[in-house]
Amino acid sequence: MTDTDHRGTGRHRTADDLGGAAWAVLLPADRYDAERLVHHDTLELTGPDGPARPRPGDPVAVLVDEPPRLVALGRVAGAPGQRREDPDDPQSEVTPASLVVSYTRRAFDEPVPLPGVVLDAPVSALAPGAWQDLADRLGPPPERRTWLVSLDLPIEAATAAEAVGLFWSYVQELGPRELPAYVSPSGDELAMQAFVLGAEANQDPEEDD
Repeated sequence: MTDTDHRGTGRHRTADDLGGAAWAVLLPADRYDAERLVHHDTLELTGPDGPARPRPGDPVAVLVDEPPRLVALGRVAGAPGQRREDPDDPQSEVTPASLVVSYTRRAFDEPVPLPGVVLDAPVSALAPGAWQDLADRLGPPPERRTWLVSLDLPIEAATAAEAVGLFWSYVQELGPRELPAYVSPSGDELAMQAFVLGAEANQDPEEDD
């Protein structure tokens, strides 16, 4: 899964630990929501064409622009694969992915502002010290805890099996951009909150009046 670079040692693994080369990846604007809303273990992108190319194991900082923010850390995976234009749509077009990054730390919900940082290419080489500075700005990962997440949909159907099939059809069609998910800390169901588009959303129409 993710966050593995922080377990055991209590610190970020540095670029020197992973071979000396480091990279900054600029996440395309249309990919930010897809990566934020659904937990993916890897990020598939088109890599650079020049002689300086990321190698397996190289550390990566994933950034978004306008304004510049740090949203994830990762390392280059061993084998290129394929990517979909929309990673959450199984019917979207598949294209070759020449750069695959395995996430080691995700911060899409609380990105770190990077004022003054400018990237002039989708993939840029970083000095090991620059990558370490970005990792330090992100800080240690928060303590993990257990959450209860549910999705309730009223569905009209002739049988229970048909209702389940329609449920998954709606989930696949509408996804996290339209369906509210309800989440609460385990053991504290009274603290339940509804989330749509990765943000808390009020689902009580009476409170809107």
